[in-house]
Amino acid sequence: MKKRVVLGVTASIAAYKAAEIVSALKKQEIDVHVIMTEHSTHFITPLTMQILSENPVHVDVMTEPSVERINHIYLAQNSDLFVIAPATANIIGKIANGLADDMLSTVSMAVPNETPKLIAPAMNTKMYENKSMQHNLQQIKEWGFKEITPVSKVLACGDIGIGGLAQVNQIVAAILDELGQTSI
Repeated sequence: MKKRVVLGVTASIAAYKAAEIVSALKKQEIDVHVIMTEHSTHFITPLTMQILSENPVHVDVMTEPSVERINHIYLAQNSDLFVIAPATANIIGKIANGLADDMLSTVSMAVPNETPKLIAPAMNTKMYENKSMQHNLQQIKEWGFKEITPVSKVLACGDIGIGGLAQVNQIVAAILDELGQTSI
């Protein structure tokens, strides 16, 4: 039976790399369901993610595609792995503080404690190193999220330092590892 991954995409310049993640996972015969924050759709379109994942993309928590089930609960409870890549400081703060005001943060709140969870931060170095951000990241780690550590590089803003999204192959490897799979 195919493994199911729910992939959250947030509003980072690195959002386009989520398409590469989806494509790589589909090649591993993984069923990928994408949740995008509204602002992430300004960086990459839901249509792109839908075509690559071969599944509907979820953006609005108030949109219920099926009357038989509550969408955010169904997505949360029917996944083998919950991943957010890229993850902004905003979504990390929302999760750490129990906020559920969009589709991604709402699904995050509904994911069962025993479901593995990965988070791949992507942001400016000063944001990543900010004490509040680090506190929030530590909080969600205590609740079961595993961090895919960002890389140090020249960032979109021109700064040099930690905060770049980990390489796609590292993210895919971490996902496969959590699923107990190896590359085909």
